[in-house]
Amino acid sequence: MCADHAHKWPTLSPMKVGIRGLCPRCGKGKIFDGFLTLKKQCPECGLDLSFADPADGPAFFVMCFGCIPAAALACWIEVAFVPPFWVHLVTSLPAILLTCIPPLRPIKGWLVASQYVHKAEEGRLVFADK
Repeated sequence: MCADHAHKWPTLSPMKVGIRGLCPRCGKGKIFDGFLTLKKQCPECGLDLSFADPADGPAFFVMCFGCIPAAALACWIEVAFVPPFWVHLVTSLPAILLTCIPPLRPIKGWLVASQYVHKAEEGRLVFADK
């Protein structure tokens, strides 16, 4: 389907399609080619995904809501129990890895879908005519 028919597509929830890695326009095609690499276009509806630029957004959200609590857990374990190094290898390391890596893809999908739904684009300076 070409871009001229974009007005016929229903508005989909960025959260619902984004976290599943689906196209924000049709909700059917997968937008990822690999773990975090975006495809050039949706294989189902042909949506050009070149508009999508979540930049460091996914990493920021993961650091704030995943890495910081996991690192705090590691610090608490160290201060409270002063365990040997191997205890951190079996507790802290998995906690950090599980809270940092798996959320990246759903968050990136959500941000891409949000950019599409809200028609986000680069800011431009607008000067008032005098």
